[in-house]
Amino acid sequence: MNRKGFLELVSSLAGTTLLATKMPWFGIFNNSTGTSMAPSDRVRVGFIGVGSRGRTLLLNIKSIQDHMNVDIVAVCDNWPEHKERAEALTDGKAKGFLDYREMLEKVPMDAVIIATPLHEHAQMTIDSLNMGIHVFVEKAMARTLEDTKAMYDAYLNSGKIMLVGHQRLFSPVYLKAMEMINSGALGQITMLRGWWMRNTDWIFYDVPGGRGSALDRQRNWRLYWDTSAGKITELGSHHFQIANWILDAEPLSVMGSGSLNYNKDGREVHDNFSLVFTYPEGIHFSYDVLDSNRHNGMGFQVLGKNATMQLEANKMYLENPPAPPAIRTMIHSIESSIFDTIPIGGATWVPAEPVKYGGEYISADYELNETQLFMEGFIEFVRKGNAPRKLTDEGYNASTWSLLAEQASRKGKVMTLPQEYKLKKIV
Repeated sequence: MNRKGFLELVSSLAGTTLLATKMPWFGIFNNSTGTSMAPSDRVRVGFIGVGSRGRTLLLNIKSIQDHMNVDIVAVCDNWPEHKERAEALTDGKAKGFLDYREMLEKVPMDAVIIATPLHEHAQMTIDSLNMGIHVFVEKAMARTLEDTKAMYDAYLNSGKIMLVGHQRLFSPVYLKAMEMINSGALGQITMLRGWWMRNTDWIFYDVPGGRGSALDRQRNWRLYWDTSAGKITELGSHHFQIANWILDAEPLSVMGSGSLNYNKDGREVHDNFSLVFTYPEGIHFSYDVLDSNRHNGMGFQVLGKNATMQLEANKMYLENPPAPPAIRTMIHSIESSIFDTIPIGGATWVPAEPVKYGGEYISADYELNETQLFMEGFIEFVRKGNAPRKLTDEGYNASTWSLLAEQASRKGKVMTLPQEYKLKKIV
């Protein structure tokens, strides 16, 4: 299954409750504006922040530039090397700036893509929206709840698009998984589990002066509480968004604990944490992150009565998979042997080992680039002049609960979302 198969799947879901309520943004792939190559139909895009992630987004836009009639008209980064590298990637066609405000004032554009440090997102987004420019901003939205809400209010007041960079919202694997979940393939969902394990120092730049210096705080901003919530916003927010999306609900509360127990080099943010989100109907979502061991890698599981989905691995595991006759005989023999040698306690005493079963693939579309699909969708929404509000709400809710999870892990308290930050339901 390739892009054609992906489009056929989207088409087959068109008009269904699933697409209408849980992921209406996928409809853009079957309801495009009919791109022409006329100059009047061209979408002009600027970039604020072209470091590691910004460069990736720029390359994705560049890859669709010709067939989607997009111009990269300006790039901005306050680090000259990043600015110059981005200018070169556009073959010198984009104007380069060190100050985003100058870029917004001097270069006419339809949309801007913001990939700067977390604490800078809010003002850049609000300034862009107030100038009538559509915005794609990297996740999470902002460093504080107040700034996150201010961005959302500016989005509503401007009438422009504001999308947040949780790219799994455009993953073909998640599209197929949501269809299967919605059809009842997993049975009743009773728990979610997620983890992100790595063995890395998480340092992007080596700088003179080391940890804590002004330059380090600027370049390695992810390591300090003033500018970052650490991996809770930089990694965890992806999976928090997925949990909300699958359950079609926000958490009721979050509790957790975090610490620095390995990377004791002057950084501030935690290098490990554990969280538990409580959702309606008594469903819990547990989430763990660790910096000093990568054995378990990254995963997100949806546990149902009939099956388990391991979404990051594109696999589904049935609770009662069909087995060849020879395997059934062997299992029966093993079970009989175990029970014969454990007369006390009965069958319920037998240790429950993980199921050794290879599972089934959820989707054959796993190789499609979800970031590029998101960029394609963003450009099409800009050309239309609007995007489903639910897509923005997904980013907002994941961002607010990321910040609450940070507070829970630092304070050791159960956190809930204050009423003033709750969104009104879309009617």
